Amino acid sequence: MSDFSRISQNSAVMDGKPCIRGLRVTVGMIVGQIGAGRTIDELLTDYPYLEREDVLEALRYAPRRAQERVIDLTNSG
Repeated sequence: MSDFSRISQNSAVMDGKPCIRGLRVTVGMIVGQIGAGRTIDELLTDYPYLEREDVLEALRYAPRRAQERVIDLTNSG
């Protein structure tokens, strides 16, 4: 995730979901809010500890995450 300095993942924070700068604000929440029609300015008003670049980076990160493949190795028998 070196391209995404504002996105962090920690198993002890929000069950390891990608978050903004270690805060309890997930990338999924930001993308969901934008998808529901909220504007970046509305998010920044509702979450004053977020910065515009936090939201923009979450929106850049989400498509990359959506393209990841997960291979289940537990059923390889």
